[in-house]
This record gives sequence, structure tokens and C-alpha cells, in this order.
Amino acid sequence: MERFTISLSSTLADEFDELIRKKGYQNRSEAVRDILRDLLSSERLQRNEAPYCVAALSYVYNHHARDLAERLTSLQHEHHHLVLSSMHVHLDHSDCLETLMLRGATREVTAFANMLMAESQVRHGRLNLVPVEMHDHHDRQLHHEHAQPHPHSSTKN
Repeated sequence: MERFTISLSSTLADEFDELIRKKGYQNRSEAVRDILRDLLSSERLQRNEAPYCVAALSYVYNHHARDLAERLTSLQHEHHHLVLSSMHVHLDHSDCLETLMLRGATREVTAFANMLMAESQVRHGRLNLVPVEMHDHHDRQLHHEHAQPHPHSSTKN
């Protein structure tokens, strides 16, 4: 573990302490670590240095819009290798919220999310990407003779 010291004005330190109290951090170190992780992840994504990610894509759409629900479902099926799960919530008589959990190549996940959010009548789309390292894992269970490959993902830092 490395240690470093920073100097802050008393106003900035007070504001930071108030923020970390509201967020529930136990101390400044925990908060600074999270801020740095977030900044480094964002930088990796911006520089295209994060080849793989997990992501949450959320969007609202009008389920009365002509064929929209079918088009959205079709897009998810066409990209089934990226979609881990979906959750559908009825907001009111017309609007639905869907959240998709995604995993895969960052460029593919981003392209899929943009394609889905560009559909007519899809509103308030947001994609939250988290860079991860991915590798295949072969799991031999006692009752199976052949290895079953499946992806594993882990975050850096």
C-alpha cells in the first residue's frame, strides 16, 4: 500500500468531508480510492484502452409505439452474446423502463447500446460502462467428462 499526502484549502476539505459523509464513506482514503478508480476507468474507456466491459443500459420507451417492443426484443436476440439479463418495469399505461446487463467487447457493447437507443420512441437512454479484464475459464465438474468454457470478468484496481 502506498501513501501520499495532499494539501487542500479548508473550504475544499470541508466540502469533501461533507460529501464523503453523505455518501457513507468511513474516511477520506476510501473516498479518494473510489474517485481515482472512477477517473482511471473513464480514462481507459476514452482512450479505447478498455477492450472489455460490463455495462448497464437503461432506457424508457412507449410500448404502444408501432412494433417497437418487437424491434427492441429482436435487437436483444441478435446480440444475445452481449445481453446477460434484462429487467422490464411498467412505469404507467404507456411507458416502460428496461435495463439490460451487458458484457463483452467495449466497442460491440457501445455499438449495440447506441443502436438500441437510436430506435424511434426510445427515450432517456443511458449506458454505464465498467472496464473489465476477461478470460475464458474451463470448469471441470466431477460429474462431467468435458470442460465447460465460460467467461470470467474482473475489474482492475
